[in-house]
Amino acid sequence: MMDDAAIWGALPVPGLVLDAEDRIASANTAAESFFNVSARSLVGQPVWDRLMVDAPMEESFRRARAHGTPLFVNDVDVGTGERAPVQCNLQIGPLGGGSGAMILVISPRELAGRMTKSQSVKSAAQSAIGMAQMLAHEIKNPLAGITGAAQLLSMNLGAEDLEFTDLIVAETRRILKLLEQVEEFGNTKPPAMQPVNLHDVLDRARRSALLGVAAHMRIVEDYDPSLPLAHGDPDQLLQVLLNLIKNAAQAADAEGGTIRLHTYYEHSFQLRRSDGDGQALPLQVEVIDDGPGLPAGLEGDIFDPFVSGRENGTGLGLALVSKIVSDHGGWISVSSTPGRTVFRISLPRAPRASRETD
Repeated sequence: MMDDAAIWGALPVPGLVLDAEDRIASANTAAESFFNVSARSLVGQPVWDRLMVDAPMEESFRRARAHGTPLFVNDVDVGTGERAPVQCNLQIGPLGGGSGAMILVISPRELAGRMTKSQSVKSAAQSAIGMAQMLAHEIKNPLAGITGAAQLLSMNLGAEDLEFTDLIVAETRRILKLLEQVEEFGNTKPPAMQPVNLHDVLDRARRSALLGVAAHMRIVEDYDPSLPLAHGDPDQLLQVLLNLIKNAAQAADAEGGTIRLHTYYEHSFQLRRSDGDGQALPLQVEVIDDGPGLPAGLEGDIFDPFVSGRENGTGLGLALVSKIVSDHGGWISVSSTPGRTVFRISLPRAPRASRETD
């Protein structure tokens, strides 16, 4: 039979034990991941120095202690200072014995919400794929004819009229480029799964971005050197990271800003799908920028096809990112406040047999 410590450590949601003065006496493994620090560094600290809750929690604690009964606080924003606030349900329970000690369990609602969102995104993606293939096929040929006709016309025009044919050619090329993105989104080729060193892929993405879309940005590497190999397609994952870095760079102002590439291991992160199957996704990659953040109300829809936070955006880049991550059995989420936007990818480890072969 498992002992109390093993059960506490295996709890899949963050849990804290607080003493009578609301100092942290113990933190489970999920809490370490939530705060992104070790339990040892949390112990002894006032909980309100590490946890920001958009609710009058001190009064809830007082009532729970006074009546000796558990309390539930639902749908509140909870932050740590290191991460943007996420909506959570909180459970508070006195431990009894007159000590004033409490247990606080934090249940982030983002995972359940994203699970439902994942199904709708996947369905929307499938519909968009069919539409994309049809549109690309029907539109590209006439556009090529328009471009050719405009170029022929330009050979017999004066200098003052050339700007009109140049505009026709430029705009048709822009539409063709959009159609190529649509076709890329419609590509149903499955990923070629193999053991992948995520830091190698991140380095390729970083170097490529600094020579192009993110030349005006500062890119900081914040890697966990002990991160094990992922299970994925290195070329498709490179495409994902390039798109996320490009998205972060485009969100910055003309003077640029900072993009932080952060990796870490969260062994308690597990995705449970609607069919009941569970998938461990312990490898975490975050692309963090200090731009203005997503427009209000867009965070929940940003991975849908044809939804964009930019005036001239196609709304396909992040939809493609979501599709590739989903094809890998992984998970992607976003949290955004002004000055800090975090796109987080969660991926599976390479199977043991593959790691040992390599």
